[in-house]
Order: sequence, then structure tokens, then C-alpha cells
Amino acid sequence: MTTDSYDALVIGCGPGGSSAATFLARAGKRVLVLEKEIFPRFHIGESLLPCNMTIFRDMGVLPALQAAGFPRKFGAQFELGNGSIGTRFVFRQGKFNREPEAIQVERATFDHVLLKHARASGADVREGWSVIKTITDKAGVNVEARDPDGKTQNFRVAFLIDASGRGNLTGNQENLREMHPTWKKLAVFGHFENVGRDSGEANTDTVIVRLENKWFWIIPLSAEKTSVGLVVDKDEFVKAGGSPGEIFQQWIERSPRVKERLKNARRLGDLQTTTDFSYYNRKFTGDRLLRVGDAAGFMDPIFSAGVFLAMWSGKIAAEAVQKSLAQGRPDRRLFASYEKRVRKGLMFYWHVVENYYTTPFMELFLQPRNHHDLPSAVNAVLAGELEGGWSLRWRLKYFFLLVKLQKRWPLVPHLPFLPRSTRTPKTSAAAAKI
Repeated sequence: MTTDSYDALVIGCGPGGSSAATFLARAGKRVLVLEKEIFPRFHIGESLLPCNMTIFRDMGVLPALQAAGFPRKFGAQFELGNGSIGTRFVFRQGKFNREPEAIQVERATFDHVLLKHARASGADVREGWSVIKTITDKAGVNVEARDPDGKTQNFRVAFLIDASGRGNLTGNQENLREMHPTWKKLAVFGHFENVGRDSGEANTDTVIVRLENKWFWIIPLSAEKTSVGLVVDKDEFVKAGGSPGEIFQQWIERSPRVKERLKNARRLGDLQTTTDFSYYNRKFTGDRLLRVGDAAGFMDPIFSAGVFLAMWSGKIAAEAVQKSLAQGRPDRRLFASYEKRVRKGLMFYWHVVENYYTTPFMELFLQPRNHHDLPSAVNAVLAGELEGGWSLRWRLKYFFLLVKLQKRWPLVPHLPFLPRSTRTPKTSAAAAKI
């Protein structure tokens, strides 16, 4: 059975899909969204970047998000696990930042707000639908999908936007996925109450605690609830043995800063695990297809860029589809521009994450010097300023040059990471609480 045709079909209604659908619907286009899950649903990725705020305004969804009562996020903190050093970046102090703050979100609520806004904007959003396969020809795209009752239906659309996340539907269909050779991470995480936080404005900061080759996140979600997670090499996790809770507690014991913050914490619900295998697709576009967010590529979430990259690419994809519809055909130039812009943004953060796991990067990152406004340039990265002018770009190039120099000629003092000889402690009785 073939149903009515649409200007565009969006696979998935996470942040990237809802962004693309909202912009298309608000432009008067007939857009169908097929989401395989029923919202609200749990998802990880709770710390947003200031540049998200610009997109929220453009979508018209900011009032709904403000009404949801999400905590305002004014900065981000990075610390070594042994407590020897840490630094705080305040977004409004960044000279290259357009937005002074962001929000922290519980994704079940946040994603549901975005889905409902896309629907209210005019998008035909259907939950519980699974896309099976897509076939593109010169005139359009045939999409085969399964409805909540298990029946197969076909849709004819002019353009397709793949926002299927790490499910990577069209990328897998075309065998495009390229895995990072070494980033095979695993995250153990959960929600807690009574987590120790800083006072004042810093109370809602994202806190990243770096150990030698792994890291913790601490993200305030409300006055009572905090997300805490550990990102570790999957192989190391497997070799450690034990339950996720036991391994989680072992590394809390090895991080005085995290241990102090969690000393009175109580877990809310079960701990969860997810693999964080970084990858990208060799192509982000097809003849009538644009891939957004994690359906273009996924990386280690250390800098919380995932939601922003998804919504930013969703907005750009919607613009390319709108202009192509006006011309009555795919605009090859616009599709090529989309490919270039999104790949450049993804690869930029990819490069930053690669450096993050090196000691020289952390030594410079945690000991900022007010040299040519480099702290502001780093602050801009944390804020999501992907497409700043030359004044920002040359400073970032200069910063990465200094990282290379730090490896051979120390520009700032070396930092004492946790000693390699430290043996993994036995799990304490506190593991039962975690």
C-alpha cells in the first residue's frame, strides 16, 4: 500500500529529527516524521551547549523549554581525579561566545517537548513506526515502514532526512560506517540524589573529572537529581570483571574528587551501560538524502556536543530541502555545502576529543594562561561556536600547536595524574548503595 506523498520524510524524532521537522513545517512544507519509540523515553546526553539556545529561539521552542523548568547552565568545570587541579569556564566570560548560558536537561522530558513542538508546528509525527528500507530514484524516495500494528506501509517523498541516531539506518543500508580505530568506549551511568555540588551559580555546572584514561561526568538535572557517569575503554571494563555497579564503585574509590561528591549520594533506579563507539559515515548526503546528528557521525561525548551538532545539522538540512523544493529538484551545490559544513563541524570536535585524551592537552587545558585570549577560544569550543571568524580560528590553531610543543618542551608544569602503580581497590560496602 502506498500512502499520500510528502515533501520530506524524517527518520527519527530525537533532537536532530525534531529540529529538521520543525523548520520544514514552519516553512509550510508537508513533512512526515516516523519515530520508532513512544515518547517520553529515557536517553542519555543531558548537558547542552550555549549555542543550542540560538536554535531554540529560531525554532520557537524556547518558551516551552523555559516552562519545563530545566536548570540554567552557566559554566563547565574540568578536574583531575586526584583533586590536584581544576578549572572553571564561565560562558559569559568568553569573548567569542554569542550565548551566555545553556540548560541542563533530563532527556526524556526534553526530547518529548521537542517532539510535541514539531507536531504543533505542523509536522505529521507518528510514534511507534519503524523504517525498514528506502529506495531513491530520479523523481523521489520510496520509504517502506512498519506501523505500530506491524503492518507494512510505503510512502513517496521528495526528500529524506535520516535522523535515526546511532541506529544509522541509511548509513548501514549503504555500508558507509567508518569506526574510529581506538575509541571503543563504554559508559556506566545513573541518576542520583544528594550529590555534592558547588554553591552559588556553579551549582548547576557540568563537572568533568579526568582520570588517566577515563573520565566521570556529573550533570545536575534538577535541584535534587544528578546524572553521574563513567566513560572507560570497553576492553578494560571487560577485563575488570564484576558487575557494572562494582566497577563503577572501584573507579569512584580511585578518584578523591568524585568520591567526595558522592559520599552521601543515593542512586535512583538502576545503573545503565551503553557502548560509545565513535564512527562517521563516509557520506552525509545522497541524491535526495541528508544525514543529521548521529546518523552522520558519533563521537565520545566528553564536550557534550552531540545534541547541538544534531540540531544544528537538522536546521541546515531543512534549509537545503526547502531551497531544493523551491527549485523543483535537488540542489547539488546546497547538498555539497551541507556535506562540507557538517563534516567540518564533526571533524573539528573529533580532533578536540582526540587531543583530550593526551596528557599535553590536559596540562594546557587545566592551566590556562591569558595569552592572546586563548582561554576565550577554548571557552568558545565548550559553547559550541563551530563557525566563528578568523579571530577564533587562528587562536584554536595556535592552541593545538602549543599542545604539540608541550609534549617536548613544557610550557606549563606537568600534572600529576593518578599513579599507574595504584592497584584497583576492592569494592567497598558502599557499592551496594551505588
